[in-house]
Amino acid sequence: MSTPKKQVKRVLIIDANQEQSLRLSHQFEFIDYEPKVLSSHELLESMGDLGEYVAIFVANFHGIVDWAKNLATTNLACPPMILLLGNQPADMSKEELESTFVGCLKEHILYGELSDVLHRAEVRGKASAEPVRESKQRPELFRSLVGNSRAIIKVRKMINQVAPTEATVLILGESGTGKEVVARNIHYYSNRRNKPFVPINCGAIPGELLESELFGHEKGSFTGAVGSREGKFEQAEGGTIFLDEIGDMPLPMQVKLLRVIQERSFERVGSNKTIKSDVRIIAATHRNLEKLIESGVFREDLYYRLNVFPIEMPPLSSRSEDLPLLVNELITRLEHEKKSSVKLSPAAMMALCNYDWPGNVRELANLMERMTILHPYGVVEVNDLPNKIAPHGRGAEHQDAEAESADSAIGQVIAGMPAMTLNNEPRLPRDGLDLKQHLTEIEISLIEQALDECSGVVAHAANRLKIRRTTLVEKMRKYNIQRPEEIS
Repeated sequence: MSTPKKQVKRVLIIDANQEQSLRLSHQFEFIDYEPKVLSSHELLESMGDLGEYVAIFVANFHGIVDWAKNLATTNLACPPMILLLGNQPADMSKEELESTFVGCLKEHILYGELSDVLHRAEVRGKASAEPVRESKQRPELFRSLVGNSRAIIKVRKMINQVAPTEATVLILGESGTGKEVVARNIHYYSNRRNKPFVPINCGAIPGELLESELFGHEKGSFTGAVGSREGKFEQAEGGTIFLDEIGDMPLPMQVKLLRVIQERSFERVGSNKTIKSDVRIIAATHRNLEKLIESGVFREDLYYRLNVFPIEMPPLSSRSEDLPLLVNELITRLEHEKKSSVKLSPAAMMALCNYDWPGNVRELANLMERMTILHPYGVVEVNDLPNKIAPHGRGAEHQDAEAESADSAIGQVIAGMPAMTLNNEPRLPRDGLDLKQHLTEIEISLIEQALDECSGVVAHAANRLKIRRTTLVEKMRKYNIQRPEEIS
C-alpha cells in the first residue's frame, strides 16, 4: 500500500523585479511554501488551471485594477490575490482594494505580515471553494476533548473503556468543561449509536413540569394538557438519555428516577399503564453530590445508582498546555460553521495560556467567536484581547519584553518546534505530575507527529527529530509505535 504524499502549498509571484521576487521566493521556501515566479502578468494566460495555488502575489502595474477583476471573473479557480510591494493604486478606492485583494504588502516584508496575509488567502480560498456543509468531524475531535495533557488523555481513555458497556455514567466537572461532549462521545462509541441521544437539563425545568418532560403525560392529566405527549425516556428508547445538572433535580423526582433505574419501567403522568424502558442513562453535574447528600437534598441511594462509572472533567485552568490545540480546533470549526476565521499572535496565545478561564472551554469558544467577528480573517494581537485576559495598562517596557518574547516564539515555530512550546516555560499542574511518564508521553507524541508529517517514512522522520534512523526504530519498538500504513 503506497503512502500518501505530503501536500505541497504553492504560491504564484508575478513581479518584473527579479531581485525582489527572488527575495520573496526565499521567504516562502523558508516557511515550506513552493513559489513559482512569472516576470509579467501576461504570462499568466499560459498557466492554465490556477486551482493548485494558495494565492497570487502580484506587483503593482498600470491597469492592475481591471486586470485583477477580469481574472477573478473569468477564471473560477483563481486563488485570492495580494497586491505586492506597492502602495494603493491611485485609481483604486479603499473599498475596491479590499474587495479585489486579500491584502497589500510593502517592502521589507516581516514574517508576521506574510503569515497574516497567507492565512487570509487560505481561509478565503476555502470559503469560496467548499460548499456549505454540515461538519462531519469525528466525535473524539469535539473541541473540549482536544489536547495532549494527562488529564484529557485519561478522559478519552475512560470514554473508550466505558462506551461499549451498558454501565451508567456520572460525569463531574465545572460548568463549561464539556460534560455533554463526553456524553455524546460515549453514545457515539456505544452499541446504541444508531438510536437517539436525548439530552435534558434537569436544572432548567421547573420541578412540577420535570416529571412530564421525562415521562410524558396523558390528555387532561393536568391543566394545559390538551393532548397526550411522550417524554424524553420514550424518545430515547433504545438509545441514551443525558440528564444534565442532575444535582438540581427535586427530591420527589429523584425517587421516581430511582424506580426507573431499578425497574426499567415508568408511567406517563395521568396514566397507570406501565411502559418498559430500554435506555442507557448518563448523568452530569457541576455540584458536589456527596455534600448535597449530607445536607439532605440528594438521595444517597440514587447517587450510588448513578455513580457506577464516574468521569471527572478537568477545568481548563489545569490543562493550559492544551490551549494551542483547543484554539486551532475552535478556529477550524468556525471556518466550517461560520465561514470566518482568525489567527492568534504568539503573544496573544501566551496571554490565553496564563489566564485562569473560570468559564472553561465554553468561555474560550465564546472568545474565539467574538474575535472572528471583530477581526475577520485577521491576526489577533495581545491588545485585541479583553482586558481581563490581557490587562492593557502595562508599561512600555513590559510590552517591549512581551513583543521580544513573542518574536522568539515565532522563531521556534518556524524551526519546527511543537505548538505547545509557545509559553516561555512549562507550567506544573496544581496536583503535580509523574515526570518520567510525562516525558515519555511527550516523546511518543513527537515521534508520532514526525511519522505523520513524513507519511510514515522512518528515515525522514528521524531527520525531523535529529536522531539516527536506528535509534528511532528502537524507540518505535519500545513504545509499540506503528507507521501509518501499518495501522489497519
